[in-house]
Amino acid sequence: MTVGRDMAEFIPQKEIVYNGLLPYSDRLDREATELLAEIKANLCRAVLLRELWPGVAFWSRKLFSFLKLYGRRFSKEDHILFIKLLYELVTLPNLEPHMMQSYARLLIQLLKKKELLSRDDLQLPWRPLCDLYERALYSKTEHLGLIWFPNSLDHILKALIKSCRLYFPASSTKEMLDEWRPLLCVFDVVMQKAISNMELFLPTIMPPEEHSQGFQLWFEELMNLWMSLQNQPSWEGHLVNLFARLANDNIGYVDWTPYIPTIFTRILRSLNLPVGVSQMVSPRYLTNSYDIGYLVLWVTALLGGPGNPAQKELTCLFNSIASFYHPSNHGRWQSRLMRLLQRLPASVVRRVHRERHAAPSWITLVPEHQRLTDADLQEFTRSLIGAALLAMFSKTDSTDAAYALQNLALLTQELVIPPVLEKTYAAMETLTEPHTLTATLSCMIGMARSLVSPNNHYPEGRAHVLPLLMGSLPGVDPNDFSKCMITFQFITTFTTLVPLVDCSSAPCQRTDLTECVLVYLCVSLCRCFALIDSSTLEQTRDEMETDTQTHLESLVELGLSSTVSTILTQCSLEIYKVALQKVYNFATSNIFETCVSGRMVADMCRAAAKVLHNSACLCVCVSVDEELQSEDELDKELLWNLQLLSEVTRVDGKQLLKYQGDLERILRVCVRLRCKRAYTLACSLLEHTLRSFSLIYPTEYCSTSGGFDADLPIRDWGRAGDVAVLAVCWHVPGQEEENFVFQLLSCLLHPELQRIKGHICGEQPMSREELLQSLAIVHHCLLGAGSLLPLLDGLVSSMVNLGEVKLYIGVDYDASRENYRESICQTMRLLLHHILEHSEDDTKSLFVIIKIISDLMFFRGTHKKEFDSRWKSFTLVKKSMENRLLGKKQHIRALLIDRVLLQHEMRKMVVEGSEYKVVHQELLCDLLLLSTSTYSQVRSRAQNVLMAALGTYSFSYRDLIPRILQLLSPQHTTVTQQQFKGALYCLLGMYSGVPMASARDWEWVGQVWPALVRCGLSPAMSLEKPSIGRLLDDITDRILRQHDTIGINFTVSERCVEIANQIAQSENPMPCLEVPSIEEMKEGLQRQRIRNDFPWMKPWKFEHMATDLLSLLLRDDHPLPPDTVLYFTQSLVHDSISIRKAAVSAMAGVLKQLKRPSKKVALKPSDISGIEETDGLCVGDREGNRWLQYDSNNLPLTQEQWNSQCYVEKTHWGYYSWPREMMIYASSEKPKDDLPYEEMSESEKIVFEYFSDPEFIDQLIEFLSLEDRKGKDSFNPRRFLLFKGLFRNYGDVFLPLLWPHLEQLASDPHESSQRCVCEITAGLIRGSKHWSFSKVERLWQLLCPLIKTALTNITVETYTDWGTCIATASEGRDPRKLHWLFELLMESPLSGEGSSFRDARYVCVCVCVCPKLTQVYKNVRERIGSVLTYIFMIDVALPHTRPTTSPHVAEFVTRVLERLKPLTSEPEIHNHVHEENTQETDERTQAVKLLKTVLKWLMTSAGRTFTTPVQQQLQLLPLLFKIAPVEIDESYDEMKQDARTCLSLMSQGLLYPEHIPLVLAALEEMAGSRSWHARFSVLTYLQIAVFYNLFTLLSVPAEVLRIRKLVMQLLLDEQLEVRDMACTTLSGLLQCQFFPLDSSLQTQLQTLSQTCLPRARGELASTDLVRRHAGVLGLSACILSSPYDVPDWMPQILMDLSSHLNDPQPIEMTVKKTLSEFRRTHHDNWQEHRQCFTDDQLLVLTDLLVSPCYYA
Repeated sequence: MTVGRDMAEFIPQKEIVYNGLLPYSDRLDREATELLAEIKANLCRAVLLRELWPGVAFWSRKLFSFLKLYGRRFSKEDHILFIKLLYELVTLPNLEPHMMQSYARLLIQLLKKKELLSRDDLQLPWRPLCDLYERALYSKTEHLGLIWFPNSLDHILKALIKSCRLYFPASSTKEMLDEWRPLLCVFDVVMQKAISNMELFLPTIMPPEEHSQGFQLWFEELMNLWMSLQNQPSWEGHLVNLFARLANDNIGYVDWTPYIPTIFTRILRSLNLPVGVSQMVSPRYLTNSYDIGYLVLWVTALLGGPGNPAQKELTCLFNSIASFYHPSNHGRWQSRLMRLLQRLPASVVRRVHRERHAAPSWITLVPEHQRLTDADLQEFTRSLIGAALLAMFSKTDSTDAAYALQNLALLTQELVIPPVLEKTYAAMETLTEPHTLTATLSCMIGMARSLVSPNNHYPEGRAHVLPLLMGSLPGVDPNDFSKCMITFQFITTFTTLVPLVDCSSAPCQRTDLTECVLVYLCVSLCRCFALIDSSTLEQTRDEMETDTQTHLESLVELGLSSTVSTILTQCSLEIYKVALQKVYNFATSNIFETCVSGRMVADMCRAAAKVLHNSACLCVCVSVDEELQSEDELDKELLWNLQLLSEVTRVDGKQLLKYQGDLERILRVCVRLRCKRAYTLACSLLEHTLRSFSLIYPTEYCSTSGGFDADLPIRDWGRAGDVAVLAVCWHVPGQEEENFVFQLLSCLLHPELQRIKGHICGEQPMSREELLQSLAIVHHCLLGAGSLLPLLDGLVSSMVNLGEVKLYIGVDYDASRENYRESICQTMRLLLHHILEHSEDDTKSLFVIIKIISDLMFFRGTHKKEFDSRWKSFTLVKKSMENRLLGKKQHIRALLIDRVLLQHEMRKMVVEGSEYKVVHQELLCDLLLLSTSTYSQVRSRAQNVLMAALGTYSFSYRDLIPRILQLLSPQHTTVTQQQFKGALYCLLGMYSGVPMASARDWEWVGQVWPALVRCGLSPAMSLEKPSIGRLLDDITDRILRQHDTIGINFTVSERCVEIANQIAQSENPMPCLEVPSIEEMKEGLQRQRIRNDFPWMKPWKFEHMATDLLSLLLRDDHPLPPDTVLYFTQSLVHDSISIRKAAVSAMAGVLKQLKRPSKKVALKPSDISGIEETDGLCVGDREGNRWLQYDSNNLPLTQEQWNSQCYVEKTHWGYYSWPREMMIYASSEKPKDDLPYEEMSESEKIVFEYFSDPEFIDQLIEFLSLEDRKGKDSFNPRRFLLFKGLFRNYGDVFLPLLWPHLEQLASDPHESSQRCVCEITAGLIRGSKHWSFSKVERLWQLLCPLIKTALTNITVETYTDWGTCIATASEGRDPRKLHWLFELLMESPLSGEGSSFRDARYVCVCVCVCPKLTQVYKNVRERIGSVLTYIFMIDVALPHTRPTTSPHVAEFVTRVLERLKPLTSEPEIHNHVHEENTQETDERTQAVKLLKTVLKWLMTSAGRTFTTPVQQQLQLLPLLFKIAPVEIDESYDEMKQDARTCLSLMSQGLLYPEHIPLVLAALEEMAGSRSWHARFSVLTYLQIAVFYNLFTLLSVPAEVLRIRKLVMQLLLDEQLEVRDMACTTLSGLLQCQFFPLDSSLQTQLQTLSQTCLPRARGELASTDLVRRHAGVLGLSACILSSPYDVPDWMPQILMDLSSHLNDPQPIEMTVKKTLSEFRRTHHDNWQEHRQCFTDDQLLVLTDLLVSPCYYA
């Protein structure tokens, strides 16, 4: 392959820097250039030839691999062309969903590094992407089953839009707003779509000069909308996300200051914290709460700037929620709080990185004045540190707090590290609370780098390293697994960062440091030895238990070996020698069992041997006498020595060369030992020896290259590795090592293969044990030398150039040597067939053979599973130790070396996997044979390997499918049940996991699906075996769940072809193939046409599964063939219910396919209204949209009126603004009458004939009116769609046949009959959308009496169905076309006769409720409440909205209050009207009934309206306070419960500054009420209202003083319960720092508490007692307001309180309760808290808090 012109001037966009550190990096440049040239050539060739599948799909996948292997190693020109091509491909109109998904993934990767391409380099049109999103997310045919999208498409498209919106042109914002503003109707579900589209698409990263074309067009408008919303509608979250993104992308360019109190108030509300006595949270707030990730982004962007106003609010926010972080507080709100704490510091770190350390790019910088200063960061840390220190010991997990502290330590070490160190030392000393040790250690691990790094802010941090390491050693405890593992992690982290070096040559430093290091090393090794001693098999197992390693033991082994390895790696030579001697003595002076402790010791020895600084290798003598060869059991010493040797050989191959003679001698003898344990250990010795010689790997992981700084090793502490000078020492196999590997293979592997061949041909038969031993040797040889053995080769059976690229992985294969992989392959295939023929029950050998086949195909030195787990652990370590503040790959050196090795291994994994050769074909056939063999375990393992192979080799399924299907074929009479099951499992496997390309190949689908259906006739098929039935169900279920529409029309746009031509002309590198000739392109076009005229498959005769599979083949771009339509039509009356259900769904889709298009015309609204819309926004009812509104006096009652009006079926148009181009259905066009039979298509005739058959209709209606699941059936939208399609396509031609049935069903009160009428009626009304006036009029003359009859027969079970029916029928329809329905519903509301239930159902659908507000029945009241909510919903106070012409809340409340007058004079309102239908008409009774209805209205409106009429609610508030009970009494009283709920919901309402005085005035008025219940409720109301509006209230200081005064007033209340509640309220207000505990308040309370009590027991005494009690309660509130800390003022107040302990009741009781609560909340950290008290105070406290001894 020739690479175009010279690449000297080539500047890559961004390469993977680690490639340059590989030992063969010099060859990679050329390799990458050749691969890129090939990708460019083939990709543009495939596009020019219009071959989307497999050509474009295959080469775009190769581009994805290229990105993974080389990064963006192409020129900017190529980068832009690739993006443009993929953008065109992904937005192709009829692209198969799966392809769209894969192109989108690749495009996201290409757009990932936004700094590489500026908006000047690349512009992408937004509309194609928007159309694609609309098609996929709001598909009109998906619900009909005409198109199937993959589940993940939604997420991928959103991610794609996020990547692309950066490059939308400047004009796009205006175009988007024009498009989506007409949808902004708050009463319509379409609002959700409009706002979510804005959140997704609106670009926010623009240069400042373009801001006037960007966010400034919509910011004010949307911000005002958000500010005026009060009840968190579902779309509010999208607005918040948009604002957060805007703030983050334009720090310093948007002035948020006026909005900050509102923003923080809403953030606090969205945390859904339980507050106050009732702790009730509106369910709406739980479901629609904001996304924490975006909140964090918003808060981060608000910080900084002059005065830093947001920081003050943030401090207040965390002060008010800090107590919720305490471990003793737990609830469903906790996860949100933890996420907030975890993400906020990380987000601030990202911002500081962006402002101070990020590489300069084209993206606008944060202005200097808005950047975060060090003082800002310190203030930020202080506000969070309290919560983080509490969250450390959370019951759920300490990882969130650890992550938060790690990031805070990056910002301000000096504030974060000392308190955590203090807690860590305390935790190390305690024996009783191991959870505190694990929590503090995990936090210290994250902060380790900040602690040891050289920095000026906290220089004393380094002095803590050795004490911490020494203090952590007791954590190596065999009895506490989690503590042991976290300690290992802790030690490993610190020793990785801190070299253990002899410091004696640096006299100016601490002289005792070397001694300390040595002591630490010795003690740590002793702890490890003790752990090993206690882990021996004898100690950890009973007699009968297994002798294999448990999962926990393997984790401890891993932790131990990595810890020892890190410690020894980081030692200087002198210290290392001491450690080596200790390990050597321990290993050689004991003999260990080889299962648990032996493995641990061997691992330690391996770690020691690996670190050798060119000194002698630990050599272990293994001598084996000839007599031992045939022994079944060998002595422990020999086994132990073998195990030790097998681990010690896992070192640098160069070191092992001097022992090659010894190793060969030992291996020759030991692999042939008869003892299984011995030969297993010998095989692992063989594998490790071969791997040490043959693999490429780094030989040292020291934290500094070239040893440590001998003079000042402290300079190396926490040092980051430098990628530019990493100086990795590689082991690359040399000639001598390769020779030794092949020598070992010839003397060990070759004889075994000969022995196996002898066994096969019968010359030298072996026992099963001997065969297993031979196979083990073969397998371990393959595992050891796999990287030096060339891959299997054979003829390539591919017609098109879908060839894989050969990647160089550092090995030059020597063709002159024997190809052992080939030899093993041939021998194994022979052995496999021999075993299957002669001894199929030898499953153990078959297991090994399956492993060998797998490794023959895939293994080149690393297994995928192993690689994945190493990659995962690498990312975890990186996350815990990276410095995100500096970025730029500032990782420690060992981590960088690990990443380079992973890059090398990734190249081995990505290698030419997909070239499908003849030899692979043979191996896959063998695997299929095993997958369908007799024994289930063999089948299962073989199937796993087979599935992996099918996923790797492109198109291999085409070979295998016919073989699998043959086993399922009814003609195959000799098939066994096991083969049949195996074949089914293979098919199930293909649909599991990775979706196979095969599942998208029409040819394949056409073979497999019929075969699945026919397999029921196979002789092996037996439904008596439930496993086979379940298996078939699983396969069908998997197909149904995973199936997405397979493409038929592969059409490539001209724009794609144009870009492909540009790629073909591009340079650096030049594409390596010629551009296709004109003839080839013509052939490509021809093929595209042929592909698109794909011969549709004919259906087959089958039952359930067939129906399900057939319904998957419905599509919106290709009609079903007539015989399939016939099948589905007949199936509507099939005996089986599941087939009928599938047929109903399918027929709805078929009728949609057969729908004739309706003509649309453009309409200009101003032509009708005669009013031109102005530029300014004017929302809601106005002159310009009056013609659209429903007016009972102007209805289309005649043909002429009907035709003269313009009908707009989209009910949201015109509310906010008009669309740019308004298309409506043409009313001038004469509606087409029934379609003549002659003009019908074949499919239409079939449907027509069946539905014209009375018998068919009788049967269908009978089935549809049957009950399915009693009590669980509901209105079925599928059936509705079926009838809608019928009446839409055929007019009223079927009505005469259906009508008698409808009348009969309507008069039948049974649930199923009523439901059937509902479904048909809704379908009929919606289907008549385009009927002519005469037909519609006839229809309503029939329907009105029918609906009346049905409503008369309505029952509890069916009234929801009728509600759904009417809602469905009128959804998305111009109400003027349905005026008959609405007039009917308005005719006869509540007659008052008959049942309450019948009245309720009318209210459900009608609006004339005012006269009926005094209903007695609860269900009618609930319905009225709901209807009132809908009536007044339109009366909103949103920006730019005109007053509505609908009823107003204010007028309604005035009228209601007039009728409630009898109750206003009463101190308390009691419910004396119960559920009997009493006809009492006195005013008070009527008023109580009315009040109950009003309560229902207030409750329902709290959740559904957008703005709250606060002033009107306040007028009703006094009445509620008079009803609400203080405690929830046992006897259920509906009115009291409703009043409690209303008060709770109203107190949670969002208040604006202008409302606050009104609310407080109402509360102050109630505080003077005669009823103490009302005064008590004022306080509960106040608690919630203040917390939920905290920052709004704080922004109005005068009102804060009013609240303080109000609480103090109620603290002096004569009623004890009110005073107690005032104490609780005061404590809560102080706790969230609503007002400070200043000296004036303290003085006031102390003065009150010192009120003298006169001795006389008169009236006067009680007032004084109240005052004194109020003062004590106030002091008590102060104590309770700080439950988890001890502020400076607290000791004195406690002393003051203690002096009241002997006061009369209730003061004494208050003091006792307070002291008891203080003791409970401060008990956990008492050692810390007691430091705040003087000795005298402690003495007093001890007397108060410790109960006196009974015997004292």
